[in-house]
Parts: sequence; C-alpha cells; structure tokens
Amino acid sequence: MSTLVQTWLASSPSTITGLHSGDDPAELRFRTWAQVRESARELAAGLAHAGVGKGDAVAILAGDPGDVADLVQAIWMRGASFTMLHQPTPRTDLQVWLDETREVITMLDAAAVVIGEPFVSALAGVGDLNLDATVVSVAELHGHDEVPLVDIDGGDTAILQLTSGSTGTPKAVEITFGNVEQNQRAMIDALDASGYDVAVSWLPLYHDMGMIGLMILPMLENVVAVVTTPLAFLRKPQSWAELITRFGGTATAAPNFAYSVLAKRLRRAPEGTYDLSSLRVIINGAEPIDENSLDLFLAEGARFGLRPQAMMPCYGMAETTLAVSFDSPSRRYTIDTIDTDAVESTGVVRRVEESTRTHVRLGRPVLGLELRIVDDSGAELPADHIGTILVRGAAVTKRYLKSEEGFVSAVDANGWLDTGDLGYVTTDGEVVVTGRKKDVIIVSGRNLSPTVIERAACSVDGVRPGNAAAISYRRLDGREGIAVVAESELADDKAQADRIHDEVARAVFDTVGVSVTAVTLIGKGELPKTPSGKIRRHSAAELVDAN
Repeated sequence: MSTLVQTWLASSPSTITGLHSGDDPAELRFRTWAQVRESARELAAGLAHAGVGKGDAVAILAGDPGDVADLVQAIWMRGASFTMLHQPTPRTDLQVWLDETREVITMLDAAAVVIGEPFVSALAGVGDLNLDATVVSVAELHGHDEVPLVDIDGGDTAILQLTSGSTGTPKAVEITFGNVEQNQRAMIDALDASGYDVAVSWLPLYHDMGMIGLMILPMLENVVAVVTTPLAFLRKPQSWAELITRFGGTATAAPNFAYSVLAKRLRRAPEGTYDLSSLRVIINGAEPIDENSLDLFLAEGARFGLRPQAMMPCYGMAETTLAVSFDSPSRRYTIDTIDTDAVESTGVVRRVEESTRTHVRLGRPVLGLELRIVDDSGAELPADHIGTILVRGAAVTKRYLKSEEGFVSAVDANGWLDTGDLGYVTTDGEVVVTGRKKDVIIVSGRNLSPTVIERAACSVDGVRPGNAAAISYRRLDGREGIAVVAESELADDKAQADRIHDEVARAVFDTVGVSVTAVTLIGKGELPKTPSGKIRRHSAAELVDAN
C-alpha cells in the first residue's frame, strides 16, 4: 500500500490553507483543501457511476485548475490513473487536434474522458467527438451517492504523463504512486519546503512541472497554492508578479523564456509596483537556461526586493516524476565558462575566463536519485567529461506506454534510464546539461550545440527571444552546415528582414566560427513547438529556405 497518497486520501485535509484558482488572476476562487476533498469525493462517486475502477485510465480535458485538482483526487480515490490531454487553443485546427486526441485515448485504453470548461462549450459545435471511451462532463459527475476509497499500492499507476517529443506519435511515461511518493520526498528535501510556503503558478497542468511541482506537491503538503492558467500569463505576463505580491508567494517556477518576458514588464513598472521579497525559491527549468536571461530578470527584480539566491536552476523530466537535480536555495547559482574549442573537439570541459560558451550549473542530484555520465560504449566518464546522462532511483519510471507497442521498458537491466541528454558532472558533484544528443550539429568534426547557436541568433534585434531553431543542413557541396529558423514580427518587411538575416549570420559566425548556410525568418507563432512549448527542431528543418 502506498504510504503517502493512500494515507493522505484517508486523512483530514486542512480547513485553513487551500487552493486559489481560476483563469482570471484578479478573480481567483478560494477553497480550503478540505473543501477540495469534499468535492473530490462527490466526483469520485460520479466516476464510479461511469464505470471507472481500480487500474483504469482516465483522460482529463479541463481548463479550470480547480476542476483539475478535484479530478486528480477523485481519480486516485477510484484507484485509477489520470492523463492530462493537450489542450486546444484558439489557433488550433480542431480536426487535427481531434485526430491526435483520439490516438492518445486509444493508446491509453481510457475508461473515461472527463471534460470541463471552457472545453465543454468550445467542443459543443464540433459534432460527434467519436472518442473510443465514455465521455462525461465535470458537471455530470455530481449528484451520486458517495463511494468508499479504493486501496492503492505503490506499484499502481498514478499518472500516464504524455511526453513532449519531437514526433507526432503519442507516448506516455508511467508514473506510479511509489514514484510520486519518492519525488515528493526529494522535492521537499531539495527545496527545504515548509507548511508556510505559498506556491504561485500559471504553468500548464498537462506539463509535469506545472502538475507535479506546483499542483500535486502543495496539495499533498496542505500548503497554499495559487494556480492560474497559461492564457492568463500570455494575456498579461505581469499578472505573475501581481499574484506573488498579493499572496506573498514564496515559491514559483517557469521555463527560462518566461523570466525574460517578465523582466521586460518589470523594467517598465514604477517603483513600488510589486513586492517580490517573499520569494525564496524560483525554479528555472524545462528548457535550456540562458545566463543573460537570468541576469536581466534578477537585475530588474532587484528594485522590487527580489533576492538573487532565490533563483534555482534545475534539471528534471517526466521520466523521473519530476526532479533530477536542484541548485541550493541558499546561494546564487554558478556559471561555467568553458573553452569552446576544447569541448567541441574533445568533449572535455576546461574552464576559462572568457568564452562564447557558458552553461548554468543545475545543482546536485536529489535525494534517492543516482546519476552518471557515460560515453558511447556505456563506460562511465570522470568529472568534467561530456557524455550521455543516465539516472536511476525510486522516482524513475520503469515503463513507457506507446501507441503501437503498449507498455515497453524505459530502463536497462540495471535500472538505468538513458535521458537522451548530454552533459557532465563537475568535480564537486553538480550537474550540467549541454544539450540533447539527437540535436547535436556536427560540422568539420566539431560537435556544435544548437542552444549556443540559437542564443546567438536571438541576440539580434528583431528576433523573438527564445524563438530560434538551429539545425544541421546539408550544403550544395554535400558538406554539413548550419541552418537557422527564427521568428520575427518583421519577417514581412524586406529591408528589416535582410538586416536581420545578415546580423544573424554574423552573430552565429562570431559565436561558433562557422558560416550559416541558410537563415529563414518566419512570423510570430510559426516555429514548430511541442504542446509544452519546446522547439521541434526536426520539424523546423522543413521550413528552411536555402535561397
């Protein structure tokens, strides 16, 4: 039996702390965790009426974080697992989304699909959804007699987390209740969390950092959670700072790009507009971390009481339930400035005073997780040697669920998971991620990091920050080269586009010493990305214009 979730579901939750949630940050709804539990019991009865029982999979399509919190608890009360479906946006082709969603639901063999607002209304005119599962709205789950809790074990599936890979073929990470428990312990330890914390988030709940880090973790610990939606952040990025100020937020998290966006809003804000002094944990993860973005955010936030040591670069993934490594909440993060030529030619890290290549250290592996670096033959590498990152531990998934194959092993015979990431461990045990193995660009025997090239491209005025893709591109003479695809709101202005083209080419050459074969400018929002916002580099290759 799970010693955490089962015990938690049977306990009496807080009647004081709770969840502030909603799409409008100015009008969030507050319910204590006791009230959330009461609602969850009612929904669990509705799920039982719909035929959901132990071991079943339930898909959730709901935009209100409050509905999601209720459903997570209700589904676990039934001994079932949940999957957050990727959500359509106003720009989504609904037919394409439906086709992909049907494939996911078929892969899950879902017993039920629960739909909440705004999607009940949004899909009302679509016609027959033709989903191969019972479809029920959140409203329809109310009004049934309460049912007892279903026993759950540590090995039972708690979450089937959709991954954000570069292909359209669905895949889910199996996260057990035992995985959830170990990750919870590791995160509490790494963050030095307490019952007085206030977590503030706008992250999508179909992504592991938003769901597990800023919804489930506070929920299990009975601490205050303030959860709005990605749309709220996109409409008004400074609402994030407003919520931290209003609720005295102590912990928050986001990908690197979001801190760049917020920094620009902080720069324009008058003195005293916000109070960020309460923040003690600011997690930065889910995408490559840019030193310049961190410096800008901390510089602009300092006027509002932001402490630099609160910024915690981290490394995590769905396959480890969430956490892999965290920096310390009591010190400022560390930057490695390394010899570009040495690392590209030998894979060995040599630190120098100045370089075009820097990496942010991501702290030490969390409690209960082992990490090692191996070469292509599987031999373990010493400190400061770049290789493939492997992880092992009680929070690490053992299986993937794939569309055609069903459940397949995610780890080797000794329990090691190949993350697909490249990186190294410093002599004092800190983890540094240098990129994805499949994305490395090899030119004239040099291993070039696409992240370094993309940062150079994004330094050009007119290129949207965080919206450039660097990919390998074969030149007319047959040799390997570099192509850059970048978003710009000036893409249709020929004079400006020509300037940006030339400046991107120059910036990349100055950074890596290799000429760019092709620079392609596209409009805002046209760069292919996963539902969680990661760039699909291989899909971006199809947009390259060699002219």
